[in-house]
Amino acid sequence: MRGPVGRSLASPWWRAAAAVVAGSLPALAFPEPSLWWFAYAALVPWMLLVRSAPTGRRAALEGWLGGIGFMVAVHHWLAPSLHVFLVLLAALLGLLWAPWGWLVRSMLGGSPSVGRALAAVAVVPSGWLVAELARSWQGLGGPWGLLGASQWEVSPALRLASVGGVWLVSLLVVAVNTALTVLIAVPRLRPRLTGAVSLVLCAVTLVSVWAWAPEPERSGTARIAVVQPGVVDGADARERRFAQGETLTRTLAGRDVDLVVWGESSVSADLATRPDLAARLAVLSRAVGAEILVNVDARSTDAAGTDGIFKRAVLVGPDGPTGDTYDKMRLVPFGEYIPARAALGWATSVGKAAGEDRERGTRPVVMVLPDHEKVESADRGGLRFGPLVCFESAFPDMSRRLVRDGAQMLVAQSSTSTFQGSWAPEQHASLAALRSAETGRPMVHATLTGASAVFGPGGEQIGEGIGTDRSTAGVFDVPLARGTTPYTELGDWAVYAALAVLAALCASDGARSFRTPPAPTAPMPLVPPARTAHGSAAHPVR
Repeated sequence: MRGPVGRSLASPWWRAAAAVVAGSLPALAFPEPSLWWFAYAALVPWMLLVRSAPTGRRAALEGWLGGIGFMVAVHHWLAPSLHVFLVLLAALLGLLWAPWGWLVRSMLGGSPSVGRALAAVAVVPSGWLVAELARSWQGLGGPWGLLGASQWEVSPALRLASVGGVWLVSLLVVAVNTALTVLIAVPRLRPRLTGAVSLVLCAVTLVSVWAWAPEPERSGTARIAVVQPGVVDGADARERRFAQGETLTRTLAGRDVDLVVWGESSVSADLATRPDLAARLAVLSRAVGAEILVNVDARSTDAAGTDGIFKRAVLVGPDGPTGDTYDKMRLVPFGEYIPARAALGWATSVGKAAGEDRERGTRPVVMVLPDHEKVESADRGGLRFGPLVCFESAFPDMSRRLVRDGAQMLVAQSSTSTFQGSWAPEQHASLAALRSAETGRPMVHATLTGASAVFGPGGEQIGEGIGTDRSTAGVFDVPLARGTTPYTELGDWAVYAALAVLAALCASDGARSFRTPPAPTAPMPLVPPARTAHGSAAHPVR
């Protein structure tokens, strides 16, 4: 490349800055910008830069720098809480893209053959997926911002998720980016239509899944109410928030609802130690004629005798708490606990990190409502639903486990109060669409301050969501479904397929290097003997 751009990319400092910027571009595909279509080309600038790296080490460095840009851009709304820790965590997680950068250059650098370019369409997405899988571990922050999650409002992509989960959608998105990179970067391959063939294969795959993937079989309707009190500030905010929830719930009387859902941390005291609050909730349940699912954020004791602060979903009926409870199992790093607190406890002095670690639940729970006549379902015996708390809606395996345990509906209670005015509330709500599509079950996402939303068994949005600027109680007629999706049955097979592709690449390259004999060593040139000193009449040897 010639001209000012070429000279800039020859500078390692300009290349480093370009890698950070290029890595941040995919964030625009997520809510709130929601430029979902941009995801299919957002990686191209980053990949073009990395493939032109002078060495594999430099490509790995630019993969890491791009990973930092991606992590900061997708999670920038955490800055008020984490401060400098956001950059440190991004630098740590960005390392996961260093091997991916090396892989891109290995497959697409220089003048790749047709076979290698075609293989890259499978290998490069597989490398990306391994990076996503590694950072999805709860201890590293969890699967927030998976590239496939940007397609939450695209019906064909949701059908793809029902087959292979969000992982399969990520593979498709990166495959399209890789094919575009081949078309742009390797002009000599254009007549052979290598990239175009890859794009056609991706399209055929999507259409085939659309035609073949079974759709959930509808089996009735449940009427679910979501209570969103909105932002409540001040010294007595917790009590006033509870009172606002009461007021909004009373408006549901006579609306024939089956379940009322309050958001995360909607109750700030253990109901066992505050019987007055339990009694007020029981009165509301009798007035509305339905159970109320609240969320208690308070110090309490679990069934095993562990004392501490739990995030606990509690079902309350006309006679008080029914006994159905669920304790949040996966906690938010720094927000709800500090990893290695002995070493990193000072984080509480520079951000809004947890002053005390929350306690974890030990098992998922499927709750059962009484067998209301008004639930229009062929599956009698009471509506079964699986509760999740906040961050847990990002984990595909948790919702899949609940459905395999018999849940007919998923319910996520969230807050996001700290992140009002940022991209976080919309990003969080969008995750429910993926979980619905993956499992073939509807999902209710209820928050304290928005955005609240409900999605049907295919990931389609039901009714109008409740934005962050509203304090209201919304009622949704939620379609139920029976049967299972391929993802529910088969699980994370797309991840294993990606690992198999990378293993095959390693085996192929290893076998090639084994079969190729080493280059013959060139014979040493004949060198005349070194001249030694000889005496002369003018200079005799002594």
